[in-house]
Amino acid sequence: MNRASRLRALLALAVLALSLYLTLTQSPRLGLDLRGGTQLVLETRDTPTTKAGREATDRTLEVLRRRVDGLGVSEPNLARSGENRIVVELPGLQDPREAAQVLGRTAQLTFHPVRSTDPADSRQQGPKDERTLRDESGQPLRIGPAALTGEQVDGAEAGFDAERGSGWYVSVDLRGTGERKWAQLTGEAACKPAGDPARRAAIVLDDKVISSPQVNESVACGTGITGGATQITGSFTQQEAQDLALLIKGGALPVPVELVEQRTVGPTLGADAIEASARAAVIGITLTALFIIVVYRLLGALAALALACYALISYAALLALGATLTLPGLAGFVLAIGMAVDANVLVFERAREEYAMTGRKRKRGGGPADAARPGIRTALTAGFRNAFSAVADSNITTLLAAGLLFFFASGPVRGFGVTLSLGVLASMISALVVTRVLAEFAVGRDLVRAAPRITGLANEGLVRTWLTRRSPDLMRHRRRWLAGSALVLVLAAAGIGLRGLNFGVEFTGGRMVEYATATRVEPGAARTALADAGFPRAVVNSSGDGDLTVRTEKLTAAQEGEIRAAVAGLGGKTEKVRDELVGPSLGDELRRNALIALGVALLAQLGYLAVRFRWTFGTSAVAAMAHDVLILVGIFAWLGKPVDGVFLAALLTVIGYSVNDSVVVFDRVRELWGADRRARFDRIANSAILQTLPRTVNTGIGAVLILAALAFLGGDTLTDFAVALLIGIGVGTYSSLFTAMPLAISLEARSAAPPPRPVTRRRPAPTRSGQRRRAGASRADDTGAVV
Repeated sequence: MNRASRLRALLALAVLALSLYLTLTQSPRLGLDLRGGTQLVLETRDTPTTKAGREATDRTLEVLRRRVDGLGVSEPNLARSGENRIVVELPGLQDPREAAQVLGRTAQLTFHPVRSTDPADSRQQGPKDERTLRDESGQPLRIGPAALTGEQVDGAEAGFDAERGSGWYVSVDLRGTGERKWAQLTGEAACKPAGDPARRAAIVLDDKVISSPQVNESVACGTGITGGATQITGSFTQQEAQDLALLIKGGALPVPVELVEQRTVGPTLGADAIEASARAAVIGITLTALFIIVVYRLLGALAALALACYALISYAALLALGATLTLPGLAGFVLAIGMAVDANVLVFERAREEYAMTGRKRKRGGGPADAARPGIRTALTAGFRNAFSAVADSNITTLLAAGLLFFFASGPVRGFGVTLSLGVLASMISALVVTRVLAEFAVGRDLVRAAPRITGLANEGLVRTWLTRRSPDLMRHRRRWLAGSALVLVLAAAGIGLRGLNFGVEFTGGRMVEYATATRVEPGAARTALADAGFPRAVVNSSGDGDLTVRTEKLTAAQEGEIRAAVAGLGGKTEKVRDELVGPSLGDELRRNALIALGVALLAQLGYLAVRFRWTFGTSAVAAMAHDVLILVGIFAWLGKPVDGVFLAALLTVIGYSVNDSVVVFDRVRELWGADRRARFDRIANSAILQTLPRTVNTGIGAVLILAALAFLGGDTLTDFAVALLIGIGVGTYSSLFTAMPLAISLEARSAAPPPRPVTRRRPAPTRSGQRRRAGASRADDTGAVV
């Protein structure tokens, strides 16, 4: 083992040891869609006196944090998002109405003197600093300017008066100047005769009188209530008293807030999602491992072991960053296995080519049979070296798509971008470090050197053997391929134009509630029942698990109760398992961000490919990407499937996969064309396709196995995601070969740019022992060939 191999082995051991330590000592941070609970997104609004910027939002966040602490929710999480949004996560909270009411109120608490209760006085124009409000009994009440505000409140607590039987009340403790101002306010009121409205003090919360009690006759005129404590009464229920105490104690919000998004997931649904995703991950990894073992034998088994290391490394990276694991994130975690398989397949197929090519050259040169066999170690080293460019380029394009998801998506879909990014990086470490260490150790054993066919590299494989024997000219009919692509595009566009897109709540705004019923309810019967209940425009669908989803533009808490009652009338016992609300402004923003993400994805991929390759290659690959996007959207339009945030994640992943395929082919084109600059470009393109097609087939099968497991076992939420990716992989594989390449041939025919320069592969520096051997007698390599 040379120095480079020892360094790789030490690096692999260090990464695996650290990953194992993190896995054993830390627990993952699960998103609310996995553990159940409620997520609220609040947006601060400007007032005439205060701008809802970063500073005001930070102060609002602190007030909300104090309010949440009073709700009794375990492990709440609050964080600012952007300049004026606050994300509140409340694990275990299934009814978000109470939290939304408590958190969303501005809680501007003020204490006022009462001037009059005469309705005639309320119609007269009084002094500028006086106004008329309705008291707790609904009667008009003219009040004077605020004598003190909630800023002078030190604390508040709900209590029950069992002795006098007056029910629930809120005791308020004042501080600082609040004690003196309260004593002054009540002292002036105590000077009025009993029964006079001016003997009352009004307590106002958010421009609503919550209590306006008479000052007790025992309070002396001019002295007032001293000691800095008072009670607010008003025929409160226990919940109302506790909520009021919480609002007063939490303090006033610096600026108003508006609820723009709400997600509620039941704990049963989250547990089922984890179980289904874990089952899909285990089966997907097992099927993929068996496939690569069958195809690549010993090296396939080592790659399967490296896949287990990949899972450990990517999971540990998730723990180290403290990232939240969401349901789409689990899908990204499983999907990134395909990226790890892709890197291994690229290396192994390139090593097969090197082994076969070297053997053919030596056979043409004559000599004994043993001399016709090249070294497995030599071919493997060349495979890792020559495949590195394609592996790096294809993974970078996927990282670009995943990064766009993080910046432009919201909610759980952002977690998909995080886990996919971590998975891509972990897959490169797994394939280029862990797999290489294991493979180099294995091919150095005497048993393997004596029987090189057990490695899986000495045989070309079924696909490569068939292509070598038939050598089809796929680019001879390139115009037919382009015509076929154009026809499919027309059909996809027709689906979008005729059927339209079924945008999800995320993009349209509104509310979507999912119900689990005791007996299965047909969507048609549910639509009729909801129309009779007063909801004729409700969109009703049935999920794969038999649950019923109801989507409307606007839905209050009372209306949601009516819908649940109507569903229960059809299906018996009904449980709400999911509740999502998105405001219209946020829906417009998410829809706009989705379009921006797609546009930036296309431009970013075009720029990267133009720099790494040629503008003709970049333009062809981006055109193929647009082709894939339009076809996938068109198919979803024809099927009537929802276009939501999860679909956006699938769409951007398809973009990365499509470029991934195109990059591998164009990388081979650049290498072949640089080696033979006088050859016709269409011949070079056809040779590149034939040489990379085994990799495309094997990688596609590996990805299909994983996605099929997700589609059938990953639960209803991930079914559409997996279906979108299965369609995208099929379309992307086709377009990279039969759309991007014919376009590149057409563009190159009109381009005056010279062919690329020959690709120079850096050879490893010889060791001292190697120099001494070359200076002396010849030696046999690891399979008997004389070098």
